[in-house]
Amino acid sequence: MKVIDIMTTIRHRKGIKVTEVAEDHLAQEKNVKPDGKVGSGEKLWKRLSLTVGGTVAISLGLLTSVYVATLHENDLWFSNIKEVEREISFRTECGLYYSYYKEMLQATSIQQGLHGLIYDNKTESLRTINVLERMNVYQEVFLSILYRILPIQKYLEPVYFYIYTLFGLQALYVIALYVTSWLLSGTWLSGLLAAFWYITNRIDTTRVEFTIPLRENWALPFFAVQIAAITYLFRSHLRPLHEKLTLLAVFISTFLFSLTWQFNQFMMLMQALVLFILDCLDMLPTAKVTWLYIIQLTGILLVCVLQFFNSMILGSLLISFNVSVLLARTVQKNMKMGCLLNRLGKLFFHVLMVLCLTLLVNNFIKKILNLESDEHIFKFLKAKFGFGATSGSANVQSTDKMEICTIVLKPGAAYNLMHTVLFGCLALSTMRMKYLWTSHMCVFASFGLCSTEVWGFVLKSVRLYTPQRLCVIRYLVPIITLLYLSYKFCPGMMDELSELREFYDPDTVELMNWIKSNTPKKAVIAGSMQLLAGVKLCTGRILTNHPHYEDKSLRERTKQVYQVYAKRSPEDVYSILRSFGTNYVILEDSICYERRHSRGCRLRDLLDIANGHVMDGLGENEPDLKASLYPRFCEEIKKNLSSYSMYFTRVFQNKTFHVYKLAKHK
Repeated sequence: MKVIDIMTTIRHRKGIKVTEVAEDHLAQEKNVKPDGKVGSGEKLWKRLSLTVGGTVAISLGLLTSVYVATLHENDLWFSNIKEVEREISFRTECGLYYSYYKEMLQATSIQQGLHGLIYDNKTESLRTINVLERMNVYQEVFLSILYRILPIQKYLEPVYFYIYTLFGLQALYVIALYVTSWLLSGTWLSGLLAAFWYITNRIDTTRVEFTIPLRENWALPFFAVQIAAITYLFRSHLRPLHEKLTLLAVFISTFLFSLTWQFNQFMMLMQALVLFILDCLDMLPTAKVTWLYIIQLTGILLVCVLQFFNSMILGSLLISFNVSVLLARTVQKNMKMGCLLNRLGKLFFHVLMVLCLTLLVNNFIKKILNLESDEHIFKFLKAKFGFGATSGSANVQSTDKMEICTIVLKPGAAYNLMHTVLFGCLALSTMRMKYLWTSHMCVFASFGLCSTEVWGFVLKSVRLYTPQRLCVIRYLVPIITLLYLSYKFCPGMMDELSELREFYDPDTVELMNWIKSNTPKKAVIAGSMQLLAGVKLCTGRILTNHPHYEDKSLRERTKQVYQVYAKRSPEDVYSILRSFGTNYVILEDSICYERRHSRGCRLRDLLDIANGHVMDGLGENEPDLKASLYPRFCEEIKKNLSSYSMYFTRVFQNKTFHVYKLAKHK
C-alpha cells in the first residue's frame, strides 16, 4: 500500500493524526508544497542540487580511484620493478586469476586463447578442466579481448590496463554508495558524507590496492550499483518508463555481480531473505519484490549457462529459495488480507511452506547432480556458529503501530536497514565479508545523520520540533561531521600518499627465475596453494593444486600434496606426489616451522590430527591420537639420508625455499 493511501486510511478509519514529518516527506517526494502548488523556484533548486550533487559524486569517485592507485604505486614502486616482481606481487589466488589474463594475451588468437581455457591441462596435472566453468574469470577474458582490439598496446602495458580497470571500478563503487545514501536521505550531502567515511575507513571498506585481482574487487562495485537501483525502485510514484529502466539496471548489475564472484549465490540469498522478510511484514510493494526474485533467478541462470552449467550454481540455495517463494505465492493468494489473527496464520503457513519447499527442491537438485562442491562452505558455517540457523516470528505489534511504522520507515530505508543487519551478522562470522558490510554501513550511517525521520523523532521527543529547526539540524550536523573528518584524517592521508616503499622479495624472485631456466616447460610442480598460483603466473609450469577451493576433488588433492608437511614416510610421500605426475616439489620453511598461529591451528598440526598423529610441542592431545612412526617429512628430508635421497634430490635452495626433484621410477 502506498504512503498516501495508508495516510488516508489512518485519518478516516483510525482517527490518527499524521505526523508533520510524514507530511513534509510526502510533499518533498512529490515536489509540491503542502497546499498543493508546484513551486518554480523549487524546481530550479532541485535541478541545481542534482547538477552539483552529481558533479561531486563523479569527482569523489575519480579521486578515490587515483588515491588507491597512488597507494599501490607508492607501496611497491610498481612502475620501476621487474615484470617477475610485478607478477609475484599478485599473491595467492590473485596470481592464479591474473595468469588467465596473461594466457589470453599470449595466445596467437582469441579463439586459441578461449580453447586453452576450455580445455586447460596446466592448472591441474593429469586433468583437463574447463576454467570458464570452474572459475569466475570472464572478466579476464573480456579485458584481454578489449586490450587486443583497442589501439593501446603502444601506450599502455597489459598489467596497467588490468589494474587501472580495477581501480576505475572503485570510482563506480563510491558513486553507487553516494547515490544510495542520497536516495535514502533526499540530500546529496548524505552521499558526500558516505563517500568520506568510505575513504577514511579504507582499511575496513576495501583492500583493492594490495589484492587487486580478487573476485570481490570486481563484484562489489556492481553489487553497490544493484543496491542503489533497488533503493530507487522502491520509491513511490515512479513513472512506468523509469520503473522499467530501473529494473533493467538491477538486472545488468545483478548479472555482472554474479558473473564476477563465485560467492554471488550466498550474497544474493541473503538479499532474497531480506526481501522475503520485509514482504511478509508488508513493508515492500509485492509486485516489485516479485520482479526482483525473477531478476535474481534469471541473472544467476544466465551465469550458469555461461559457466557451462556449473553444478554448484544449479545446486545453490538461492535458486531453490526463489523458486519456492514464487511457487508458494502462486498457491497462497490474498495472504495479506483479513483480520490480524487471520493474516498471522497465513504468514506462518507461508514461511513454513517456503522453507519446506526450499529444502525439498535443493536436496532434489543436489541428489540429481550428485553435488558436493559447496559442502565446505556449510561445514565452515557450522563450525563458526556451532548450531543451526535460528527461526521464529518477530513480535507483532498492534495494527496501528505497524501502519505508523510504514509511514515513517519507507520501503527503500526498510530494505537497506534489513540489508545492513543481515550482512553485519555475516561479517561477524567471516572476516572477508566485512568489506561488504562496512561500506554499506557508511551509507546507512550517513543517511541516519541526514534523515528527516530521525531528527524529526529526536526533536519531537524533546519537544523542540519546528520545520525550521529540523532543516537546520539536518544539514548542520553532517557539515560539522565532514569538517571533523577532514581535520582528523586529511593530514594522515597526505602522509600516507607521501610515504614511498619498494617491493622486496628476493627469495621468491630467485625461485621463479630458477624454475623458468632449469625446468622443462611441461614440468609438474607440487607445493602450497599460495605459492603455486605464483608459479603458474610467472613460469607457466603445470601445477598439482591451486588456491581455487570450490571443488571437492581438488580439496582432497591439496590435502594429499600437503603430506610433505606431515609425519609420513618418504615412500608414502613419493607415492602420493607421483600419483599426481609430480616432477618437482617445493618446500617452504615458513610452513614447515610455522610460528604465526597457536598450537592446533598450524597447518602441520591440522595434518597431524587428520592423520591420527600426536602434535608437536607441549600441550594436550586428543586421547585417540598416537605417536607417528616417522618424523616430519619436511624436516627430515633436509638431512640427506639415503632413505630420502633415493626418492628426492635437492636441486635448488635458498633461505626460504627448498626444491626437490622426484626420481622417475622407484
